[in-house]
Amino acid sequence: MLFRQLEYLVALSRERHFARAAQACHVSQPALSEAIRKLEEELDVPLVLRGRKYEGLTPEGERIVVWAQRILADRDALKSEVGHLRTGLSGRMRIGSVPTASGAVALLTAPFCLAHPLVTVEVIADLQSEDVLRQLRNFEIDAGVTYLREGLGDQFRTVPLYEERYVLLTDAADAPAHRTTATWAEAARLPLCLLTEAMQGRRVVDELFAEVGVRPLPRVETDSVAALFAHVRTGRWASVVPHTWLHVFGVPHGMRAVPLVEPARTVPVVLVTVMREPGSVMARALREIAGRTDVAAALERLPED
Repeated sequence: MLFRQLEYLVALSRERHFARAAQACHVSQPALSEAIRKLEEELDVPLVLRGRKYEGLTPEGERIVVWAQRILADRDALKSEVGHLRTGLSGRMRIGSVPTASGAVALLTAPFCLAHPLVTVEVIADLQSEDVLRQLRNFEIDAGVTYLREGLGDQFRTVPLYEERYVLLTDAADAPAHRTTATWAEAARLPLCLLTEAMQGRRVVDELFAEVGVRPLPRVETDSVAALFAHVRTGRWASVVPHTWLHVFGVPHGMRAVPLVEPARTVPVVLVTVMREPGSVMARALREIAGRTDVAAALERLPED
C-alpha cells in the first residue's frame, strides 16, 4: 500500500469525480483509476461504485477514506515534527474560520508567522461552523476559529479567544451623539441589510432578536461581509454586525456604531483543534500563540466613527 493510493482515494471522495480528482492530484485519470483499482485488490474489498460515471464510494470505501485521512494526517504530522526538531517548524498551516471571526484570525497569524518564519499560512475564511468541525475531523485543516458550543470538548481542544458582541451600524441621524446604546427592538424597525439565514452569524443574531419578541425583516441579505459593508456605506441600510468587523472595515462615513443592549449578549469564539496525540505540530504551535495573545483586549475598543 502506498501513500499515493490513499491520496488518490481521498481526492476522489472529496471531488466526487474521477477527472477532477486526477487534476487535483496532478496525474492522469487512467493513472488515478489504476492506483485505486490496485488498492481495492490489495484490501480485497470494492471501494468505488463504478458505472458509466462516478456513483460514489461503497460502504467499505467510506470507512477506508476515514482511515486514509488519518494515515495521511499522521504522515504529515510526522514530517512536520521531524522538520521542527531539525530546522524549526516549516511547511504550510491551514486555518478554517467562520466569516464573522476572520478579522480576528489576523491577530493570531501575525505573531505565529513572526515566531515561525519558515511556515506559510492558508486561511479559509468563508466556512460555516459545521464545515470548520467537519474539516478538522477530516484533517483538511490544522485549526479552526468558530463559536463555542456544547459537545466540542469531546473531540476537540479549545482555546478561548474573545467574546463576540454586537453593534448597530446606522445613519448618524438615527443614532444621535447622546445615544450610547440601541436596543434590539429599535434595530428591528430599521431598514436592515443582514447576512443570509444559512450563516451561523445570522442565526445568532436572529436568536437575540427573538429574545425580545421581534423578527427582523431585512430588505437585503448577503453571504459576504464585504458586500454587507458596501451596502451599509450607501447610507440606505442599517446592519447588525460583530464588533470585530469594525476593526477590519471601520465605521462607514456618515454612520455610527452603537452597542446593542436589551439584551446585551456575547457569544464566545474559540480556537479549535482536534483532540489527538501526538497531533499536529502546527496546531500545537498555534495553540501556544493563542494562549499568550490577548485577542480580546485587542478587539475591545471600538474604532472611532
